[in-house]
Amino acid sequence: MGVAEAIKRLGALADSAPVARLAAAFVGAGHELALVGGPVRDAFLGREVTDLDFATSATPDQILAIITPISEARWDVGRDFGTIAARILGEQVEITTYRADSYDGVTRKPLVAFGDTLEGDLVRRDFTVNAMALRLPERVLVDPWGGLDDLLNQLITTPGKPEVSFGDDPLRMLRAARFTSQLGFTVAEPTVTAMRELAAGLAIVSVERISDELRKLLLTDDPVTGIRLLVETGIAGRILPEIPALRLEIDEHAHHKDVYEHSLTVLTQSIELEESRGHRPDLVLRLAALFHDIGKPATRKIEPGGVVTFHHHDVVGSKLAAKRLKALRFDNDTIAAVSRLIELHLRFFGYTDSAWTDSAVRRYVRDAGPQLEQLHILTRADVTTRNRKKADRLSFAYDDLEERVAQIAEAEGIAALRPDLDGEQIMAILGVSPGREVGEAYRFLLELRLDEGPLPPAEAETRLRAWWSSR
Repeated sequence: MGVAEAIKRLGALADSAPVARLAAAFVGAGHELALVGGPVRDAFLGREVTDLDFATSATPDQILAIITPISEARWDVGRDFGTIAARILGEQVEITTYRADSYDGVTRKPLVAFGDTLEGDLVRRDFTVNAMALRLPERVLVDPWGGLDDLLNQLITTPGKPEVSFGDDPLRMLRAARFTSQLGFTVAEPTVTAMRELAAGLAIVSVERISDELRKLLLTDDPVTGIRLLVETGIAGRILPEIPALRLEIDEHAHHKDVYEHSLTVLTQSIELEESRGHRPDLVLRLAALFHDIGKPATRKIEPGGVVTFHHHDVVGSKLAAKRLKALRFDNDTIAAVSRLIELHLRFFGYTDSAWTDSAVRRYVRDAGPQLEQLHILTRADVTTRNRKKADRLSFAYDDLEERVAQIAEAEGIAALRPDLDGEQIMAILGVSPGREVGEAYRFLLELRLDEGPLPPAEAETRLRAWWSSR
């Protein structure tokens, strides 16, 4: 998008009813107001502007006093950091007092200090492309650090020296990786050098802030670019050590696939399949794709003849992924889902060796549970061979498996596999009370359902009584 068109977009944004009302209120109260950061950047990039962030000379108490008469709702959960959020004419906005905060090198959270100028606020921002502002209501572009030039050159760099910026907030190193993936820009070489030299500084950043940035990176359109940067700068070795560990040494006697490159390809292919199947960005799937082979370094073995094996790397990798995600304080549901996908990601490859029975297909569906579609995508993405004949054979085999799953599901309703008799019926037939015996009977009927498909209630009762009498 051209500069003139971007300025026109910014003008239209300034003319919008919520922004105009907000600007008039602050000017009327004798305070400065400017649209800052992401909205200005995205206007120049031709991207949809989804967040309205403002900076002001007013203090948090003054912000509240100014916006209360013109807003439908207000939130001051960010008051300690100088931020007040509000809804004005249906639009949510965030207004922050000019800031001048930094880390003290010891604590894990920034020390908040309010500034007194817009230029002073912009210099403390992470990157030049985010350090532009539009003064309101004058509509004057403030760009003291050449952010517009860097936008045009698709470059990520910091206002001032990167060593100072990353020293103020080491998390910005992770944000640099995220923006390479989000915007498709390149990080300036001096900034990359600073990332290498200051990677240890991430030790003072809270785990929650780090994991939040990792989530944002993985949910971009091209997370691989950012992941490569984290690995190359040594940052991944500090927060995701399992990923650089995938770069297994390849010796002349034991040639094998580059597991690191393979894993990044699987991640890319998972995203392509995710999109082609009409799914939204899926954090669980993307974590599983990135981590699916992290059990290989621990299970790598060179057999006689130079053959390299990774026996049980699926089980080991599942446990390692759960341990890493727990350390990063991901929620329990995400941890369980990712580790389960990794545990199951090799299951399909037995399908190409011998024909599966209907029972085996039912068990595959049962074990995947609500993650069946994610398992479909991960398994397909895990085929990265350059041998076209082998790739086609695996693709055709998985087409066949998905078709069989669909056919059996339509005929038997295996989407939610349950025994032919429920707990109440089991207790009535066997004359028992709730307890261990009911659970054993339930599991017997479930195995019967998996082996033989659905049975008529009378037949299920006969089989249950026979099993009970033979115990």
